[in-house]
Amino acid sequence: MKTYPIGIALSGGFIKGFAHFGMMQALLEHDIRPDILSGTSAGSLAGVFIADGKEPYEAVNLFDNQSFSDFTSFSLNKGGLLELNNFKDFLRSNLHARRIEDLKIPMMITATDLDHGVSVHFTKGEIAERVAASCCMPVLFTPIVIDGIHYVDGGVLMNLPVSTLRKQCEQVIALSVSRLITDEYSLNMASIAMRSYNFIYQANSLPQKQIADIVIEPCGLEKFNNTNLEKADDIFKIGYDEANRILDMRELE
Repeated sequence: MKTYPIGIALSGGFIKGFAHFGMMQALLEHDIRPDILSGTSAGSLAGVFIADGKEPYEAVNLFDNQSFSDFTSFSLNKGGLLELNNFKDFLRSNLHARRIEDLKIPMMITATDLDHGVSVHFTKGEIAERVAASCCMPVLFTPIVIDGIHYVDGGVLMNLPVSTLRKQCEQVIALSVSRLITDEYSLNMASIAMRSYNFIYQANSLPQKQIADIVIEPCGLEKFNNTNLEKADDIFKIGYDEANRILDMRELE
């Protein structure tokens, strides 16, 4: 017998992660509520707010009047360009729970153990540190150290953590915001790095999608720049509309 009726896996995707809130809003309006959540990177960020008891639209509103620079600071460490201390402070200020095990809905946060080359799925411990670890894109951000181990973005090895839920859930819904788009791109260092990361994330997401019962993956998110926090509402709506489309189609089947 499975432990949970419904599990929801939320992918990484940086700024595109605001679409998770839109997709979750649509799911709730269709009376589909998660019994457990599993998230990587931006998916872990969205997931903890849902698991903490926030309505999706409320969570998005927390980012109003925020900018990318509000969450980061320049790093004096050679391990990355930016630090995520401000991001961790934001989480501590806006979440009721301090530890993963205190969240209202069970939650798993996936990060990559850089020292040993494995995925780690946190189910206990301080939330802010572990979400920051899950979101810690290599080179851009300095690795997060937890108990002496260096962690980076969970998407490096598992960008869509369906398998963390599969054995214990009757149904798993995968929410992906990292659709592969092979369009034109600029031949500069930042563009090449982001495109390469996206290929890595897509490659490890494909087998995860195959074991999900439902996959919701909005189109049109690639047009948003990763610093466009002011576009959160637009990104939310894209996720909301696509999830409604998929769920309405399933109801008609």
